Amino acid sequence: MIKVTCAIIVNADGLVFAAQRSATMSLPLKWEFPGGKIEPGETAEACLIREIKEELHVDIEVEASLPANTHQYPNVTIQLIPFVCRITSGQIVLKEHLDFKWLPKDELLALDWAEADVAVVRWYVES
Repeated sequence: MIKVTCAIIVNADGLVFAAQRSATMSLPLKWEFPGGKIEPGETAEACLIREIKEELHVDIEVEASLPANTHQYPNVTIQLIPFVCRITSGQIVLKEHLDFKWLPKDELLALDWAEADVAVVRWYVES
């Protein structure tokens, strides 16, 4: 099983950040909360801070953790570990993703999410 973190980034207006995977990534054009694989010896929080800096060129602060979701894709099982975060500095620059949106919480489920993210989105929207 691969452990992967993801950031539910919320801005000052309460809008939530969603990133669209590029056509060259696995699960092309699906929406996701950005993040990445935890490296050996790395905490989930440190992983997320590093991944968001690499992928979006911003610094974040982790504010809360949410329940992890384990999802079985045809070729791999991942444990998705979500955190609610806020941007503390920088401007978003997409390094890997095709697009992004800031959405109200109640519009998140309208997107075509990566399968592992769906349970996280539902939990966040309903909590």
